[in-house]
Amino acid sequence: MESTEHTDVLIIGAGQSGLALGYHLQRRGRQALLVDRNDRIGGSWRARWDSLKLYSPANRDGLPGLPFPAGRASYPTKDEMADYLEAYAAHFELPVRLGTAVEALTQEDGRYVAHTGGSRIEAETVVVASGVFEKPHVPEFADELNPAITQLHSSAYRNLSQLQDGPVLVVGASHSGADIAFEAAAEHEVVLSGRDTGQLPASIESRRGRALFRGLFFAGTHILTVDTPLGRKMRPEIRRGGAPLLRYRRSDLRAVGVERVLERTAGVQDGLPVLDGGRVLEVRNVVWCTGFRPNFGWIRLPLEIGDDDYPVQYRG
Repeated sequence: MESTEHTDVLIIGAGQSGLALGYHLQRRGRQALLVDRNDRIGGSWRARWDSLKLYSPANRDGLPGLPFPAGRASYPTKDEMADYLEAYAAHFELPVRLGTAVEALTQEDGRYVAHTGGSRIEAETVVVASGVFEKPHVPEFADELNPAITQLHSSAYRNLSQLQDGPVLVVGASHSGADIAFEAAAEHEVVLSGRDTGQLPASIESRRGRALFRGLFFAGTHILTVDTPLGRKMRPEIRRGGAPLLRYRRSDLRAVGVERVLERTAGVQDGLPVLDGGRVLEVRNVVWCTGFRPNFGWIRLPLEIGDDDYPVQYRG
């Protein structure tokens, strides 16, 4: 029989959003509980590739009440970000329960019920702060590739030791794809496939790039929102189209020998990946930087889902 406990507010996910919300609720004297499926706070960051650095400077990475402990213009590593989140929760003594995966969210007798495998958490209010990096997406034809080819989604890529000798195809040319292609070029021939998503006019780590990033940040928080006609128009492109190159730009990729092709990787021929134009790529490794798809199937409540598989959003 499931054990049952009660809380006023249940926050599912103890990443940046969940912790910031927990901080504000604590300041207002609200009873809240944060649950997270990871064994450590910041686990999602620690699971990314080893060399990943944030694309925003440290002065933009802190949460309410506790600045990020680094130089304002520095770019933290993913592990530094994870450690900061862990320290943030400890500093404010936020009520975080780790290793707790919510298998289903239902509603009974006017209350929300989170089922966590052997236990129930009842709450008056639930906030889903689990993010959108839920289901790694790879094209269906990936299963048709020769099994001798090493395949990794970017979510499973850690470092070059996972790749075998020989050429590498990186599919998806947004900033994650560019970062991994740049790294792989140190030891491999690399082809980066995918449409051009644009680039910041200067590297984010330059003075000019930092100024441009401030402009992008303002646009993302004040202009490209669902409250503006432009934001609503751009939403499908932002969610599915890929972001512009930020750290490694076209010239950087050329300088390390990455072959950039604007054709999509469209299928398989004789066990090898083939581009839109028919070119067959004889590679030994494929890294899929093809993004994620949301997964809200565990929310067993009336939930308005749009054509893009995201919940319909009215504000923000």
